[in-house]
Amino acid sequence: MLERLIESVSPKWAAQRARHRRIKASYEGAEPSRTRSISSMGGSPNQLTSRSATKLRNEARHLERNLDLARGALDVLVANVVGTGVRPEPQIRQRNGEMATELNEQIQELWEDWAHKPEVTWTHDLYGMQRLACRAWLRDGEVFGQMISGRRNGLDHGTRVPYSVELIESDWVPFEVNEPGVVQGIAVNEWGRPRGYWVHKMHPNDLVGLGSLKRVEADRMVHLALRDRIRQMRGVTAFASVINRLKDIKDIEESERVAARVAAAMAGYIKKGEPAMYGQDATGRNDASEYREIDWEPGIIFDDLRPGEEVGTIGSQRPNNALIPFRESQLRAFAAGFGSSYSSTSKDYNGTFSAQRQELVEQHLHYGVLHSQFVAQFHRPIYERFIDVVLSMVEAQGIDQGTIYNASHSRPVMPWVDPVKEAKALEIMRDRGWKSDSQIVRERGENFQRTIDQIRRDQDYKAANEVSNEEPN
Repeated sequence: MLERLIESVSPKWAAQRARHRRIKASYEGAEPSRTRSISSMGGSPNQLTSRSATKLRNEARHLERNLDLARGALDVLVANVVGTGVRPEPQIRQRNGEMATELNEQIQELWEDWAHKPEVTWTHDLYGMQRLACRAWLRDGEVFGQMISGRRNGLDHGTRVPYSVELIESDWVPFEVNEPGVVQGIAVNEWGRPRGYWVHKMHPNDLVGLGSLKRVEADRMVHLALRDRIRQMRGVTAFASVINRLKDIKDIEESERVAARVAAAMAGYIKKGEPAMYGQDATGRNDASEYREIDWEPGIIFDDLRPGEEVGTIGSQRPNNALIPFRESQLRAFAAGFGSSYSSTSKDYNGTFSAQRQELVEQHLHYGVLHSQFVAQFHRPIYERFIDVVLSMVEAQGIDQGTIYNASHSRPVMPWVDPVKEAKALEIMRDRGWKSDSQIVRERGENFQRTIDQIRRDQDYKAANEVSNEEPN
């Protein structure tokens, strides 16, 4: 009613009032203001990666090569996602529901043999290959792996299992290959599911001619990618949102180091008196312009100062006391955006016990999310292809086909902060039936069957020694 009344007097005023009322009814964050701009850049996830992913990847590699903070943070993530390696424990069952112990042990033995030379170049063992793949995944945003089984020209698998993996960096799958049914080098069906990958036969920077692409079918390729949006085909580096902050930290530290070096080079100065206090030499030059050098040493006494002169020092105000807290706050923000622990990234362990434990627990959960993604997209497909190859080599009768890929996959163990209390807690949970012995052993990163065998051998050894050490009657 008020607006109708205003409109009868001033239509312009009424229109402005109605417009402001509609603005207040929307999200404030979506409205620009005099001091804040609003991003208007839209686009699909694949459009954004086409524009930025390669540049971000190159910048992330540059930071890893040249900035200790970037390399250290990457080391922390890799160590907590993969650690010393993801190890499977086969759990194939027989049709009667019992564990196929003999077959599982045979698979485990072949896996350990294959782990020595799992990839085509024989440069890395299995767990080194996993760490390298995890590093490329987090730094570049994605990594590929071609699974090769059976006889191939010029390829020696090097183990009893005729199966190898070829690691492929993201550069080898070109972003610019886009045509009907192919998005950023990946052939997809009408539902967006990958059917094949177009891969360079050589590194694109080493190419000498055209026609160097080959197609690898999707069932022979693993693609581990950091994706933020639905239907995003290619990955984006984990450094994407923190690159500018890292550059700022690097520039500020460099400026402070230069300032400290300049300050360290400043010794002092001699303040001259009035010109009339100095005589002239034979050339008529004033004595005040004569160059003099004084050696500085602890406890020095200046006994050759001229009338009106005094010694002064330059206050450098270095090191800058405000730098350390500022750097700490920036490192916390960087660690939060990158996904690594602040204490581990900065090597600053000065927090309280409760704060350190809270950080450890929360970060272990975050590392677990990345670990699950690594296992699902990279490790498990490689393991399942390994099982297919092995089952074609050994006799496996009477097993439940639905369990042939069953396995537990180890992950880096969360360190104990208070071992006595935490071990006691595990003992209580086992006694109350909340956890099994096998679950506890696997959570500690060990193979349950192997642990049981070691315990049995130790018990047999102790029993045999007790008998042999008994004194005769």
